[in-house]
Amino acid sequence: MTDIFHEIEDDLRRDRFRRLWDRFGLYLILLAVAVVAAAGAWSGYRYWSLQQAQASGARFEAANALLDEGKTAEAQAALAALAQDGTAGYRVLARFRAAGALAAQDKAASAAAFDALAADTAIGALGREVAQIRAAQILVDTAPLAEIVQRIQPLAEGNGALRHSARALLALAQFKAGDLAAANKTAQWILDDPEVPPGIRNQAQLLRTLTAAAVPPAAAPAPGAATQ
Repeated sequence: MTDIFHEIEDDLRRDRFRRLWDRFGLYLILLAVAVVAAAGAWSGYRYWSLQQAQASGARFEAANALLDEGKTAEAQAALAALAQDGTAGYRVLARFRAAGALAAQDKAASAAAFDALAADTAIGALGREVAQIRAAQILVDTAPLAEIVQRIQPLAEGNGALRHSARALLALAQFKAGDLAAANKTAQWILDDPEVPPGIRNQAQLLRTLTAAAVPPAAAPAPGAATQ
């Protein structure tokens, strides 16, 4: 009798499964096909993205090689094309490289290109700050001190990763402009930050030494003044 009941239960299960399959089998097949197709499409997209990135990388290296060979016009054309149709990261790299290469021929144009990068909100905050620093570096020998201060003072006063570079550039601009007391004060500001990198610390120490004579000595106490 037990075997008969088991057979009946098996028949019922098969019949229930068959009805479910008749109702939903097609949808299960379509779902399985969709999953396989999506996985294949994702793999294909990843492969395509890798190929595109490798192609952009090769174009970037080729443009750098042209710069090394002194073929500036050809390099700039290659970088401009990459900035238009390369992958996202290489588009930005191409713009930075092209802006930097301009400095040897036209500092104003180079600074303007970096200003455009600094104003591009599609670029990350750190990248925009790097562009600000680069523009100021290019102009530090020719622009008035007030312009350099306007460009980098916000970075110098902030807590970002580039504050040390901004302060060092500010001190250099003050030194070049002949404001030795201000340069000394900025150098001391740099040295007071315990997180300043060693290279910038060394620069600040040198500037402080070079400008020490511009700092008035501490006032001596008046004769007969009470001491504690």
